[in-house]
Amino acid sequence: MTHHECGHGGSHGDGHDEPERDYEVDHHLSDAERNIHRAWDNSLDPVLTVEPGEVVRFECRDAVDRQLDLQSTDEDFANVSFDPVHPLTGPVAVEGAEPGDVLEVELLDLQHKGWGYTGFMPGEMGLGLLPEDFPDAKVHVWDLQGDTGTFVNGIEVELDPFPGVIGVAPGDDGEHDTLPPYDTGGNMDVKHMTAGSTVYLPVETEGALFSTGDCHAAQGDGEVCVTGIEAPMFVTARFNVRKDMDIEQPQLRTSGPFTPTGRDEPMYATTGISDDLMDATKKAVRHMIDHLEAERDLTRGEAYILCSAAVDLKVSEVVDAPNWTVTAYVPDSIFPDE
Repeated sequence: MTHHECGHGGSHGDGHDEPERDYEVDHHLSDAERNIHRAWDNSLDPVLTVEPGEVVRFECRDAVDRQLDLQSTDEDFANVSFDPVHPLTGPVAVEGAEPGDVLEVELLDLQHKGWGYTGFMPGEMGLGLLPEDFPDAKVHVWDLQGDTGTFVNGIEVELDPFPGVIGVAPGDDGEHDTLPPYDTGGNMDVKHMTAGSTVYLPVETEGALFSTGDCHAAQGDGEVCVTGIEAPMFVTARFNVRKDMDIEQPQLRTSGPFTPTGRDEPMYATTGISDDLMDATKKAVRHMIDHLEAERDLTRGEAYILCSAAVDLKVSEVVDAPNWTVTAYVPDSIFPDE
């Protein structure tokens, strides 16, 4: 189950052209069933125990556990089972981690396997930001080459992979659904947890019991249609135990990317204004869908998917009562005529 590995890595790509790296991988966890679990539970036995400072390479399945492939259709996506969802690789126990400590997780490398998917479920399921607008399911299967994902109409989205689920076991006994995030992390979908970032997780159980999965090759802030670019992936991380820190919920140190392309560049933006932040968010995204349909020749379903993969939502103001402003941004450069 574990072995010393000292090869090369450090790219976003599919592993065919890997640059030198300045660390060694101490342990490898494959995505074999023995290393997978589907609920947070502090009674699970660790599949691996590591010393602080050691590096683990996790092989992670996609979010819906191999129910989709390169040939999957809208109908296939509509019939995906969410019971359970999020196969997680782990848990890994870290020697010396005790309740009240903080687990420091240095994300060293993330590598996709060359494909992924983004889609939305039938509206009757109530998933995503705008289920009432989209009664029928739709999926786009992405070709991922190096740092680029190909969409329709010549649109290309830059990739910055990250684990959608990253966390440690909650202190409360019993099984906990992986869909919501918790004080100990989990399905946070923070797109800035990329390679080079450090994530800090409050420990609530002995050994911390770390797991990860639900990796995304890219995602717009908001993940509005309920999926980013979901992709099977390898996640390489170094672990340390911090007894000098005291946090209540996850924190991180990151260099981004803070825009969909990682650059400050021309954007088109739509606003949503309302006395309710969620309603303002829906308005901003609906207006962006209108724009993409009218100006970029996308269907409304394609526009919704693109919003989830490459449109960033920002809370622009929450002080001018009674109305608040949410803004949605799309970079011009992802479109072929730019």
